[in-house]
Amino acid sequence: MGIRLGPGGPKALRLLRGEPLLVHAVRRVAAAPSVGCIVVAAPPDAVSDVEALLAPIATRSVALVVVAGGATRQASVALALAAVPASFDIVLVHDAARALTPPSLVEDVAAAVRGGHAAVIPVLPVVDTIKRVDDSGAVLGTVDRSSLRAVQTPQGFRRDVLLKAHEAAVDDHTDDAGLAEQIGVTVQTVPGAEAALKITRPFDLSIAELLLP
Repeated sequence: MGIRLGPGGPKALRLLRGEPLLVHAVRRVAAAPSVGCIVVAAPPDAVSDVEALLAPIATRSVALVVVAGGATRQASVALALAAVPASFDIVLVHDAARALTPPSLVEDVAAAVRGGHAAVIPVLPVVDTIKRVDDSGAVLGTVDRSSLRAVQTPQGFRRDVLLKAHEAAVDDHTDDAGLAEQIGVTVQTVPGAEAALKITRPFDLSIAELLLP
């Protein structure tokens, strides 16, 4: 819903230079040569509107499907996954809030799955100093950031792995790779992209505006 972004409806439909974040995101995913189908989980009361919104992006080589999403992110991913044509054995899960993710990153993730990894996530090194604090705000210690990474999307999976991960889920998750980890799957990383920032706050929207050509 994009509560931290302020009032204005679902985050994916907020405007960035006159176009919804969803349109920016889908356009870039569709530009990746490996992509043959895009399934969008939309608000249940906006499926037809989202279909009309994305119609101009559809091409002969990329099918576009819009389904009604669920009450949570995990439910929405499961509903979208069920609508992916059986001919696709590699599935990438993307967040429309990362509207400026470059097609090259989509390709890198897909290539890593195609190369033999069951689950792949793009990551960036953590550059800020990280502190552990208690409930009162007092610092308990400094975390070694050398092994920490900030995770982005799209996250890529063999289709069968993602299906098993969702079938085994017992708690709601906001990270599909986390579901894969819970069933014992090794998750591989690839370098992320600075442009794939997550648009969560008004400040992020301002940064994204500056990044647009």
